[in-house]
Amino acid sequence: MEVVRQVRDHIKEVQGVAEGVNSARDAVIEQSWRRCVSDHKLDPLVMQEAYIVPHAELKYHQERIDKLLRTARHGLDDLYRQIALHGYVLLLTDADGVTVDFQGDASLRWELQKSGLYLGAEWSEQRAGTCGVGSCIFTGEAITVHQTDHFDATHAPLSCTAAPIYDVDGSLAAVLDISALKSPEPKASQALALSLVQSCTRRIEMAALMNTFRREWIVRFSQSPAFLDVDPECAIAVNGNGEVIGMTHSAQRLLARVKGTPWQNTSVLLNSGLSDYFNININELPTLTRALPTEERLISTCTGELWFAHALAPQQPPIGHHKRRIVSGPLATLYQGDSEMEALAQKASQLALSPLPILLQGETGSGKEYLASAIHQSSPQRKGHFVAINCAAIPESLIESELFGYVDGAFTGARGKGKKGLIEQASGGTLFLDEIGDMPLGLQARLLRVLAENEVLPVGATTAVPVRLRVLAATHQDLTQLVKSGRFREDLFYRIRGARLCIPPLRARKDIIWLTSMLIEKSATQPMVLSESVRYLLTRYSWPGNIRELDNAVRFALAFCPGSEILPEHLPDDIRFTHQETQETVGVCEESARDDNEILLVLQACKWNISEAARVLGVDRSTVHRRMKKAGVTRHYGTQSGFRADE
Repeated sequence: MEVVRQVRDHIKEVQGVAEGVNSARDAVIEQSWRRCVSDHKLDPLVMQEAYIVPHAELKYHQERIDKLLRTARHGLDDLYRQIALHGYVLLLTDADGVTVDFQGDASLRWELQKSGLYLGAEWSEQRAGTCGVGSCIFTGEAITVHQTDHFDATHAPLSCTAAPIYDVDGSLAAVLDISALKSPEPKASQALALSLVQSCTRRIEMAALMNTFRREWIVRFSQSPAFLDVDPECAIAVNGNGEVIGMTHSAQRLLARVKGTPWQNTSVLLNSGLSDYFNININELPTLTRALPTEERLISTCTGELWFAHALAPQQPPIGHHKRRIVSGPLATLYQGDSEMEALAQKASQLALSPLPILLQGETGSGKEYLASAIHQSSPQRKGHFVAINCAAIPESLIESELFGYVDGAFTGARGKGKKGLIEQASGGTLFLDEIGDMPLGLQARLLRVLAENEVLPVGATTAVPVRLRVLAATHQDLTQLVKSGRFREDLFYRIRGARLCIPPLRARKDIIWLTSMLIEKSATQPMVLSESVRYLLTRYSWPGNIRELDNAVRFALAFCPGSEILPEHLPDDIRFTHQETQETVGVCEESARDDNEILLVLQACKWNISEAARVLGVDRSTVHRRMKKAGVTRHYGTQSGFRADE
C-alpha cells in the first residue's frame, strides 16, 4: 500500500507541475516534466517499462559511433572499475538515447534489463520521459535525475547521472550515464557520481581530438601550470592556416565566451583564426611546446583571460607510410579544392570497388545522382547499364510494372510482347533508386525479395528472371525515423545501407565558384567571366535548392547577360536581394544595415569599385558614399590597403 501511495503522490505532483504549479524540484526537472506533457504528449498516468530496440536497429546505432566507442573503451572500463562496488551500472548511448554499450553486474541481469539499465534500452526523453540520458540530450548539460525526479513513476527507484560527449566539431555524439537501482534518498548523494562522469567525458573528448587531428597542431589549456601537461582542461586543433578546426566541449565554451556567442553556435567558432581568440598566431605555437617550463607558457585570450598552454606539433607520417588513395576519373570531376568533398570522393572511390550497397544521403538537389553515376563509372559494373529510378516521380499505379516489367497479356492495355522492367535492364550494371524513402510499402517487400534472391518476377509471370546488379539508393529523408514510424521496412533499410555517404549541401562547400564555372561552361555559347561582386554574392547565398538551384541561376544569368561578364543585375532576385546574409549581414539598403563594418567588407570584395559595391548592395552610388562616411571608411583608407576607389 505504501508503494501505491508513493506512486499516486508522484503522479499527482507531475500533473500539478505540468499545469503550472511550482514544486521543490530543480528548475531543469520541472521544465522537463512540462515538455513531456506538452511536447512529447506523455501521460504520467501511463506507466511503461523501458523500451529495448530490436537487435538489427541496435547494430545500426552501434555502427554510428563505432569510432568513438573504440576511443572511449579504456576510459569506460576504468570508470566502471571505480563504480562497480557501489552498485552502479554504466551506460553509453548515442545521440538518440539508445544504449550502445553497457557494463553491469551479471548476477543482476534480469533486474537490470527490466529496469532499462541494459544494452539496447532507449532513454530518449520522447520515449522515457524525464531521465538522465534524455534530459542530458535535450539540455546539452550534465545532469542527475534522482529517483522521483523521473517523469514516469516506473523509473522512480532509479538514480541516473549523465554527461554529454561532444564530437570534435561541437556536435553531440553520445551520452555517458551511470545509474543505480537503489541509492540513498538525498539527491546530494550523487554529487560524486556527477563529478566522475564529467571527468570521464572530458578525457574521452580529449582522446578523440588527439586521435582525429594527429597531423595538425593541438593546443591544450589549463588554468593550473602543474596539471597542464598531464591533465589539461580543454584543447583545440589548429591547421596550417592558423584556423581552429576541432575542439573539446570545454574549449567550445571557452571560444564562445571569447567570441561573445552561444556555445551551440559551432559554425561561428570553427574555421576562424586562432588569433581571433588568443594573443598568439600560428607561427608562435612552437614557443608553447615543452621546451619551455610550464610557468612560462602563459597566454591571454582576447578578452583578458589567462591560460597556460601546451602546443603539440603535428605528427609526421612514418617512413614508408602509404599516401591516401588519389581520386581520379569521374569522382575527381565532382569537386575542386573542397576538403569535405575530397574526403567523400576518397571514401566513394574505395567503395566503388566493392559490391556493397550504398545509401547516399543529402539535401534535395545536392548531387546524389551525379555521385551515384560517378561511383558506377568507377566500379567493375561500369560496363553494364546505369539505370536511375526516381521512386517519387513514377505514379504508384505504374511503378510496379516499370520496376519489374510485365509479360504478354498481364493486364489490359499492355504491349503485346510484354516489357522488360528497369530492374532487369540494370542487370550486370548499377540500379540507382533515388528518393527511395517515397517507395510504397508493398513495393518495398517485392524489392527486398529482388535483393535477397537476386531474381525478379515480372507482373503476370510465373517464373522469376535472375538478375545481378549493384544497388545504390538515395534519399533526403531520415530513413531511421521512417523505420520507427512504420513507413519504411527495417529489413530493406539494412539491405540498402551496406555503407552510407553523406553529401554536404552546397552552402557548406568551398568550391562554389568552381562549380559555377563548370555550369557556365556547360551552358554558355561563348567564354564568360564572373565579376568580383557576383563571386561575393554566390558565396554568401545559402542555396536552399543546392546545385540544382545554382544551375538554374547560371542559366538565368546567361539569358540576361548581353556581354561576356556576368554582373549582379543578371542574377535572379532571390540571390541579389532576399538571402538572409544579404539582408541581415551585408544589407539590401541603408535602412537594413546592422553593422557599419559591412560596407568595408563589400568594398574589399569589389576591389573598392564604388559602382560594383552599389550593385551588390542594391543601392545607388550616393548611398554607398553615405554609408562609407557613416562608418568612417574613406578612399584614403582604401589606398593604404592597396586598393583604389574607382568613382
